[in-house]
Amino acid sequence: MKKLAFLLALLFTHYLVINAQDTLTLPDIFGSNMVLQQQAEAKIWGWAKPNTVVQLTTSWSNQRQFATADADGKWTFKVKTPKASYTPQTLTIKAGKETKICKDVLIGEVWFCSGQSNMEMPLGGFWNCPIEGANEAIALSGRYRHAIRVATIEKADPQTPAKMAKGTWEICEPRNASKFSACGYFFATTLNDMLDVPVGIINCSWGGSCVEGWLPKEILETFPDGLTPDGEGDHMRKMVMFNGMLSPLAGYTIKGFLWNQGESNMGREVKYRNRFETMVRLWREMWDQPGDMLPIYTVELPSYSYGDVNGDQAARFRQTQHIIAHELEACGCICTADLIYDYEPEQIHGTKKKEIGQRLAYMALTRDYGVEGIAAEAPEIDTNGLEYTTMSDGQQYFKLERHDKTYHLYFTNAEDGFDRLSGIEGFEAQGTDGQWHKAKVWADSAWQGVKKQGCFLKLECPEAGEVQAIRYAFHNFYPTKLHNMRGLPVVPFEIKVKN
Repeated sequence: MKKLAFLLALLFTHYLVINAQDTLTLPDIFGSNMVLQQQAEAKIWGWAKPNTVVQLTTSWSNQRQFATADADGKWTFKVKTPKASYTPQTLTIKAGKETKICKDVLIGEVWFCSGQSNMEMPLGGFWNCPIEGANEAIALSGRYRHAIRVATIEKADPQTPAKMAKGTWEICEPRNASKFSACGYFFATTLNDMLDVPVGIINCSWGGSCVEGWLPKEILETFPDGLTPDGEGDHMRKMVMFNGMLSPLAGYTIKGFLWNQGESNMGREVKYRNRFETMVRLWREMWDQPGDMLPIYTVELPSYSYGDVNGDQAARFRQTQHIIAHELEACGCICTADLIYDYEPEQIHGTKKKEIGQRLAYMALTRDYGVEGIAAEAPEIDTNGLEYTTMSDGQQYFKLERHDKTYHLYFTNAEDGFDRLSGIEGFEAQGTDGQWHKAKVWADSAWQGVKKQGCFLKLECPEAGEVQAIRYAFHNFYPTKLHNMRGLPVVPFEIKVKN
């Protein structure tokens, strides 16, 4: 009897497995409450019995489309979507006698958020890591009930690419909002306030993950360090986030990517530069959307001690992030040097996520939606047109405008000046002895007797003698106070000086 029971159980299990392959299946990302990218050919896929004819009907067109499941049972549609609207829509998918209905579907703008803990961090915060203004934001989230939806992808770490990832769309309301990515949420509210269209956020992030965790095995094996983990724990393993979370979502039609990551790669900026750019190009290829140039907007590495508040490893990593943003097509990096309190050198999860979300939104609004009148680009030291010498180590030394012992520093995106005329802190000058000295800096403007007309900063540092280099807020942890006229912070920098 035991043997018979075992055989029956085995046959029943086999029956379930075979019939599971015949079942009409949709990934979690396609379901009720989802947001589809407006005025696009939205890609929709799933599985059914091989060679089955699958029918899809949308409520906005009432036209039926047909596709045939391939030998593996996968079927795919490209659905033309209308202009954005708050009117709930329905998708009906049929295969044989089975029917799947996606209700309360909105048409709007969809953005894919990824990275590590500062992207994952929910409105409700982490242990001892709050989000500033969280309670009010959560309490008022119902205002966006008709407009914002968020899909949070569950963590998974398979060794081979998965077919599906878990994570359903949720309506924006207090009972759900505390779980939403804070950066993603504030990005969405700003976008909705400005564009007055529904916004969908896909949050696919894992705290502590390195950039290699979001790349596939085939690429990682071309790197000298291959698949070697950067530390202990699943979050430090390479390729697992790609396999279990990202790969199953590749192709879901979106407007662009938001990326908040770098802490786990800090100190290895040379490798990071190549690997991040490799990741972006791969993702764009995987999403396979018209133009093959989905924008990606990144967040500057946060101020944190990283073992030494006065060290400069993090500053060099941030500088690399801004170099990438200028060199990589359709890429931008927002500065966050001012979004930390003086008492938080050991707090890597900064509380000011609203400002981060807003600054990401400003960049998207100006670059991708053509909104005029918003300042989105932070001031950066302007070396354009300056005479320079490139040394054997690749370092460039710039001949700055100088009047006696006073240096003139010009900045992009600060043509109208700064938010203070004096009391400007954070600037240092390096002397011939290699030591850094605090510099005196003040704002000024001129239209005659200068190389560039307009507003600039003046710098003096008698203690340094013959200045060899100038830097601003170039430390692991340094909360900055200097902004342009629109409240965007000056990007920290270090520049070598040619005398």
